[in-house]
Amino acid sequence: MKTCRLVCSVLCFTLVSLSASLQATIVEFRTSMGDFEVNLFDEITPETVENFLAYVEQESYHQSVIHRSIPDFIIQGGGFTYDGDFPLTVIEANASINNEPELSNRRGTIAMAKLANNPNSATNQWFFNLDNNSANLDAQNGGFTVFGQVSEQGLEILDAIAALPRYNLDNGVLSDIPLRNYTAADANAGVEITADHLVFFESVVVVDDRPDTASGLNPIA
Repeated sequence: MKTCRLVCSVLCFTLVSLSASLQATIVEFRTSMGDFEVNLFDEITPETVENFLAYVEQESYHQSVIHRSIPDFIIQGGGFTYDGDFPLTVIEANASINNEPELSNRRGTIAMAKLANNPNSATNQWFFNLDNNSANLDAQNGGFTVFGQVSEQGLEILDAIAALPRYNLDNGVLSDIPLRNYTAADANAGVEITADHLVFFESVVVVDDRPDTASGLNPIA
């Protein structure tokens, strides 16, 4: 019993300390299906947030494409832009960063994507958790670093994107890309895919850098 009380006390202290020290920068994702905000956890995952904001400052995510959508799992972006034709253009990546698996991959969080079997390989790609993926992603490959939380409006937009039909393009390189106003009949007829069919992140911009913007959030450690 003493051991149990000790463990519970340490856990409670950790969670209280975590919530008391939260700081966040708010960024806005402006997409072709609506805009939404994400609070970034500057203090909990500082290297990851700094890395993400470096790409934002470089405007790397302007006109980038959601290139992977798995309903009830994740939506992924940050890796490609569309320059009028396929294959998509790869976004230039900076140096990889250290893994910071402090928070759980729950619905409504954003986390870094990385290479298989390499925990410290995250660069420019990230994904939104559409469901509670903690049982899988909190442990796999050293744990995937959650570094922000999506607004309620954002969840509605992400769910709408996840409901779009998905297609296999570029000989399987893009095996689950969501497309708008494009059907299986269009695919069979060889209808050309244009910018109107893709789901874009038109831009990602900082809208609030105050240190107390995450005071109402309760990320799970």
